[in-house]
Amino acid sequence: MHIQDSLTTFGLAFVPALFGIICHEVAHGWMADKLGDPTAKRLGRLTLNPIKHIDPVGLGVFVVTVLLMPFGIGWAKPVPVQSRYFKHPREGMVFVALAGPMANMLVALLCAIIIKVTYNLENAGLFTSALPLDIVQSSAKKGIGINCALAWFNLMPVPPLDGSHVVGGLLPASFADRYQSMGRYGMIIIMILLASGMFGQVLVPLIHQTRKLIMALVGI
Repeated sequence: MHIQDSLTTFGLAFVPALFGIICHEVAHGWMADKLGDPTAKRLGRLTLNPIKHIDPVGLGVFVVTVLLMPFGIGWAKPVPVQSRYFKHPREGMVFVALAGPMANMLVALLCAIIIKVTYNLENAGLFTSALPLDIVQSSAKKGIGINCALAWFNLMPVPPLDGSHVVGGLLPASFADRYQSMGRYGMIIIMILLASGMFGQVLVPLIHQTRKLIMALVGI
């Protein structure tokens, strides 16, 4: 039964999670383009086509975390960004880094709006069967939590996550270079933090409170 529940959760979570992961990367590329870097646009990465973005490892981590943890996280292929195009490279990288998590927060808000709209349709008696609405609502509820998780996970200050670029932009240049050099060990550090439960201790309260705030904003 536990396996069946996990598979059901995965099925409901997959679409909003994939959409959130793609929007995250597109937001990075969009912000870089607005700041003067055309690289992502030239490579065709400013698209919602999942084929352009899917990373097998990031997708695998998403599957494992959805099935085994109280939240799901994952990532797509990073959008290439060349800060040399920016008028102010360090500040530009901070804005590019923040764009991804902010996109996930907007997707979470969109999921909350979908829930609100379907509640209203259901209360108005416009559907003879509640099953389609239940599936949409359940998927959107998963989408809120997952996209909040994606946002906060990527804001963790562990290179190469987005949070490390924000911190690096605030540090003196010499310290920032040393700090970002930790990125070569970043995946190992991330896996250790996930396996140890340390990430979960930090992320779960943040996800819970953000989810409550977003749902309150739309009156759920």
